[in-house]
Amino acid sequence: MRHLIDPMDLTVEEIDQLLAVGDDIIQNPAKYSEICKGKKLATLFYEPSTRTRLSFESAMLELGGSVIGFSSADSSSAAKGESVADTIRVIGCFADIAAMRHPKEGAPMVAAMNSPIPVINAGDGGHQHPTQTLTDLMTIHRLKGHLDNLTIGLCGDLKFGRTVHSLILALSRYTGIRFVLISPKELAVPDYIKEEVLDKKKIPYTEVQSLDEAMPELDILYMTRIQRERFASEEEYLRLKDSYILTPKQLELAKPDMYILHPLPRVNEISVAVDNDPRAAYFTQVFCGKIIRMALILKLLDRIPAPFDQQLPAPERHQPPVVHNHLHCGNPRCITTIEQELPQAFRPVEEKPGAFRCIYCEALVD
Repeated sequence: MRHLIDPMDLTVEEIDQLLAVGDDIIQNPAKYSEICKGKKLATLFYEPSTRTRLSFESAMLELGGSVIGFSSADSSSAAKGESVADTIRVIGCFADIAAMRHPKEGAPMVAAMNSPIPVINAGDGGHQHPTQTLTDLMTIHRLKGHLDNLTIGLCGDLKFGRTVHSLILALSRYTGIRFVLISPKELAVPDYIKEEVLDKKKIPYTEVQSLDEAMPELDILYMTRIQRERFASEEEYLRLKDSYILTPKQLELAKPDMYILHPLPRVNEISVAVDNDPRAAYFTQVFCGKIIRMALILKLLDRIPAPFDQQLPAPERHQPPVVHNHLHCGNPRCITTIEQELPQAFRPVEEKPGAFRCIYCEALVD
C-alpha cells in the first residue's frame, strides 16, 4: 500500500507514468468512466477548499466511484477532540482511499502512519501540497512539452506557500532547472528548502524582490497569493498583501511563450485584465488538476489500465534515523501542538551537525 504525503514519494518515472495516464484520460474519457466502480474516496477537509476538494470529488466520480467525507473540521468529530489517527482508522472502515487537508503541518503523515487505506496529502498548513505539484507538472508538460531546461519564477508568499515548497522539491530532480525566487524578505523561501534542496543539489537560483527585473528571463511565472490565514498579525498581512500585482503592462517584458500559473484562489495578485492573455494558464491548470488526480487515484488503487500498468519501483529515500529524545518542536503550526500524545520525533540534519528537524513539519530544532 502506498501513500502520497510529499512529492518525493513518487519517482520521476512514476510521475511520467501519471502524466501519460492523464493524457490518455483526456483522449479517451469513456475508457475510464467505470474503472473505479464500487470504490469510495473519503475527502477529509479540516479547512476550506474549493478547487482541491471538488477536483478530488469530480475525479472519483468521473472514474465511476463514489465520495464520502466532510468539508470542515466543525462538521466532523475533530470538533469533539478526536485525533487524526482515530479519524483515519474509522474512515478506513468506510472508504478505499482518503484525501486529507489539514491546517496543521504533518497531519497527513500521522494519518498515513495509522491508516488501513492509501492517504493523499491534499495540503497541510504551509508545508506540502503534492497533488497541486502534480497539477503544476502536468500543466507545464502540456504547455511546454517537457519538464527540463526551464527557468521558473516563483513569486509572492514563498515562506508559507506549500505549493511552492512542493514544486521546488519535484522540479529539483529534472536537469537544467533554474529558479528565480521573487518575494519580500519577510516571505522568502525557508532556509531548509534552500540549504537541503537547492544548495545540496547545486540547483542555480537567485532571490530578487522586483518582478519586473525577473520577468524577461522566465519560461514559467508561478504567482501565489499572500495568505492571510498564515499570518499571526493582521497588521503584518496588510503591510505585505499588495507586494505583487501582475498587470498586462508587466507582461510586455515577458517572453511570448512564457506561461503564467497560479494555484488559486487569487485575491488581487493577478489583474483580471491578464485573464485574456494567451499566456494565462491558471484555469487550464485547474482542469489538469482533476485529470492528474484521476490518474493518481488509479495508481494508489492499482487500477491503472494497459498499456500504462507497468509496476515501477517506489523511490528509495535515504532518511537519517528518527531520534526520540528530550527535544520539543516549537513550531506552532505542527500537528504535535494539538495532538500532544504524538511522540516528539526528529531526524538529524546532515548539513548541520547537532541540528534536528521535526519529522512531521520539518521545523529546525537545535
